[in-house]
Amino acid sequence: MPTYDYRCDANDRVVEVRHGMSEEIRTWGELCARAGIETGDTPPDAPVRKLATGGQVVNASSLGSGSACDTGGCCGGGACGLM
Repeated sequence: MPTYDYRCDANDRVVEVRHGMSEEIRTWGELCARAGIETGDTPPDAPVRKLATGGQVVNASSLGSGSACDTGGCCGGGACGLM
């Protein structure tokens, strides 16, 4: 099963999950349920978007704290567009 990275703009978190190609995850609550994590202070209905990672180039473990490119250091000053 492929892995996908999703970003929630409401909390600036990127979460990596596995699911079938035809499955769609649209909300933070759905993403958290799939990943087995708590929603925390973020509303469960907050929208998430699938990141185009190009074959797992960006994954949760490479982002350290799970926040996407806080300093731009991972991609030359924010060139990846995740800022």
